[in-house]
Amino acid sequence: MTTLLWDSPDKLRALLCELAGWKSITMTEDERQFPMKLQSKLQSLDYFHQYPEHLALHAADIRRKFVTALYKHPDTLDTICLISHYDTVSTEEYGELEPLATQPEELTAYWMGNPNDLPDDVLADLQSGEYLFGRGTMDMKMGLALHMQLIEKASTEKWPINLLLLTVPDEEVNSAGMRAAVPKLVELQKEFGLTYKLFLNSEPVFTQEPGDTTCKTYSGTIGKVMPGALFYGRETHVGEPFNGLTSPYIASFLTQKMEWNPLFQETVLGEKTPLPITLQQKDLRLEYSTQTPYRSSALYNVFVMKQTAEDIMTKFEQTAMEAADECNKAYTKVCRSNEVEPVSEVRVIRYEELLRYSIEKFGADFVEEVKADVYTYEEWDDREKSFRIADKLIIQSQELTPAIILLFAPPFYPAVNSSGNSLVEEAILQVTSLAKDEFGLLIERMHYFNGICDLSYVNGSSMDAGWEAYGQNTPVWKDIYSIPFTEMMELQAPILNIGPFGKDAHKRTERLHMKHAFEQLPYLVEQLIKNIKP
Repeated sequence: MTTLLWDSPDKLRALLCELAGWKSITMTEDERQFPMKLQSKLQSLDYFHQYPEHLALHAADIRRKFVTALYKHPDTLDTICLISHYDTVSTEEYGELEPLATQPEELTAYWMGNPNDLPDDVLADLQSGEYLFGRGTMDMKMGLALHMQLIEKASTEKWPINLLLLTVPDEEVNSAGMRAAVPKLVELQKEFGLTYKLFLNSEPVFTQEPGDTTCKTYSGTIGKVMPGALFYGRETHVGEPFNGLTSPYIASFLTQKMEWNPLFQETVLGEKTPLPITLQQKDLRLEYSTQTPYRSSALYNVFVMKQTAEDIMTKFEQTAMEAADECNKAYTKVCRSNEVEPVSEVRVIRYEELLRYSIEKFGADFVEEVKADVYTYEEWDDREKSFRIADKLIIQSQELTPAIILLFAPPFYPAVNSSGNSLVEEAILQVTSLAKDEFGLLIERMHYFNGICDLSYVNGSSMDAGWEAYGQNTPVWKDIYSIPFTEMMELQAPILNIGPFGKDAHKRTERLHMKHAFEQLPYLVEQLIKNIKP
């Protein structure tokens, strides 16, 4: 009889701790090494000794790879795709405890003996003995460990359904791994004759409000768009302030209007998107100077459910026009009180308008040269490159300034929802009923996962004209950033997210509820899979 490697709570806990111990912070060499370690781990399963071609590494970008591991039953085409990501956010916030951040057993034990610097709610969870602490325990190496257990059990017990494990890098930044994986999912579908029945993710439960301790399932995932603004004022010496107009002054008016602006909030199926907030605001100068700052940028986070990019850009433009009007009035008032003439009025320009103006003025070749020059700066990420392209274009057309240039910056996550799908509704009913009957566990059904996840890139729905505005106003579109919309349209199976309960994702107090993760969740997901009807 075959001895399973990960079939008990203790073995699953040990697997999670091993995976967490393989550091994989996004954009690091550790992230690049992780998939090779994972492939080696999966090769220990008998099934992949017999079918080595079912386990593979695939190129994503910048030497990063994603992993696919397929258990294929000979008598069925029906396939559940198990999606996870293996990258994590950084561990700097752990301070002197950073060496323990990826060692869950050691970190938990340390805090047991040294609990003085923990908040009361965290201390209570620690002393309960119910939580395991550490980076990646919750988000989301537990989800990956669960999928590895499912692949092992299915392949050993010969479950009459196919399981395709997919785990990717870069979910925490640009989702480059998942965007690269989408065409591969289409290719595997054709190569092995698979019929995708469900895309099942195991991202952790995210709270709806502070103190929320309810387990949840999600039949959709929220979308995210990042409108950005380049503020271009007029430079001057600090000793002659009224000879110019600083970009931070202009930016302050828009940022105040964007933060928590209910104009962008949606309510769908009784659930609301979080309000917009500023993700970044900075001066584009790289050095100190007594020249006043006249070029700044700001990046805003906007969640969506049904709104398109055109909807968001229209509202963003409306908000920017109001901000520019208030800025102009306040600036003019100051000038009058000091008996000086304003340098000019601030205008609002979409990036697509600036691009068209630049092509008409200088030609398309000039614009391509500007982009090519920006792309040579490898230390700049996609967001920085977006602003730098707009910056280089507006510098050559200062007759348009002072101005607020509106654009989109990567990444973009489409909202996806499978509420109402019969398979998903049956699965949620089964899981919630089973959890209550077997464990006395109440599970709340949510229509949108509020933590952003890679499910955004499957179950592609028809992208109407409203989304054309995204490409038109994204400076790096199709050069260094793109979304495989065509292939996404071929992945039409519904989506579902059922993951472990934990707290404080992306904080140094990240922790996982062990009973739910190692006992309840594996049973519930296994029963869900076994009850998927052909």
